[in-house]
Amino acid sequence: MEYLFTFFEGIASFISPCLLPMLPIYIAYFAGKDEQKTKKTVINAIGFVCGFSAVFLLLAVFASQLGKLVSSNMKYIKIIFGIVIIVFGLNYMELLNLKFMSKMKGSNANLQNLNFIKSFLFGMLFSISGTPCIGTFLSSALLLIAKQQQILKGILLMLVYCIGIGIPFILSVVLIEKLKGVFEVIKRNFGKIKKVSGVVLIGMGMYMIFF
Repeated sequence: MEYLFTFFEGIASFISPCLLPMLPIYIAYFAGKDEQKTKKTVINAIGFVCGFSAVFLLLAVFASQLGKLVSSNMKYIKIIFGIVIIVFGLNYMELLNLKFMSKMKGSNANLQNLNFIKSFLFGMLFSISGTPCIGTFLSSALLLIAKQQQILKGILLMLVYCIGIGIPFILSVVLIEKLKGVFEVIKRNFGKIKKVSGVVLIGMGMYMIFF
């Protein structure tokens, strides 16, 4: 049951309010200049998934090793994540201007000629920069892993989580032609989606802090 729960947490992370609107941009990076070469795009997407999975698996090992410490301090960890998520929400609503996020977007623009290795590194960067964005679900998964206090089981649970968030990424690339209409709608309404996402993120952050 816990594996199924962790799997759905991975899917929930994919459809989180600040990750889903960015999906067309990520797929554009995967495709690069060869938008018609679906095979290359899928390989890049797999590299991306492997990259963030590697970092998340390391976090699982850390959580398993320090299970009691993580469990006893989860209240404070959630508060920190909550504050970061609220800040991200305010940035999405353009009430704050986080320069480091703008720089990060600028650095991403140089990833047009991706291959598997570059995509893997891009995935690792995503795991670090995107953690606050999926913090609610990731911290919940890590808490479950910490309670197990078994490295092997912790790795397996995180692997299931990564599969949950990774499969939709890869499916989106495979179905890119059928989803182009959806992507166009997202792009046209990106400003509105960002503001709504910002409100939802602030709500998620408040929930993490107070509940």
